[in-house]
Amino acid sequence: MSLLNHLKLYTTLEHSCSYDKEKQATTLFVDPNAKVDDIIYRELTDIGFRRSGKHFYRPHCRNCSDCIATRIPVKQVSLTKNQKRIIKKNNDVSCQQVYSIDTDEHYHLFEQYIATRHSDGDMYPATREQYQEFLVDGNRFSHYTEYRLKDQLIAVNLADKIVNGLSAIYTFFDTEHARRSLGNFAILELIEETRRLGGDFLYLGYWISNCQKMNYKIDFRPMELLINGKWKRLV
Repeated sequence: MSLLNHLKLYTTLEHSCSYDKEKQATTLFVDPNAKVDDIIYRELTDIGFRRSGKHFYRPHCRNCSDCIATRIPVKQVSLTKNQKRIIKKNNDVSCQQVYSIDTDEHYHLFEQYIATRHSDGDMYPATREQYQEFLVDGNRFSHYTEYRLKDQLIAVNLADKIVNGLSAIYTFFDTEHARRSLGNFAILELIEETRRLGGDFLYLGYWISNCQKMNYKIDFRPMELLINGKWKRLV
């Protein structure tokens, strides 16, 4: 019997969809008081749940199924010419794991990123409290990576360690370095980190076919999509 059978799940009231303002969305989330261990987290991830701060959630919309969970089988990845170029462009960037991103330096980078890339989104304007709840406040699964150009912090990635790999939670970066494609570079680094840890998959969150901001996800191949409860290879 799955351990998930013992979890209490709740749904939100309908609210404006973050990806399509003309639609109403509903979210299914795990009881915030539930103890989510390694096995439960893996099971939740395998059926399309994500973590945001202290909450585990999944879209549960009545008339829409556009949000599709994605994952990369890292041991089978074949890099494109463009992805190889991105790695080469960032040869001078150092990547280092850190225990916390609860500093002014990290927050100011996040604030700048939200203001320049997501001024039309739910997180604008950024606040320290929002940053704390979303990315900093403790979760024992958290796996932070800094990306620095000499001493300058230019990107930060948060991914969760799970039983069968890593789950990419969020990346933010200095938008003045747009030519470096730092978002894609962070994913390429996470693929390597997942392999190093002996994991099978890097989970990339949701993909929506008509959302231009998410198109980068399906540039990574092979890619698997969660369709009707089963993981299927994108061809």
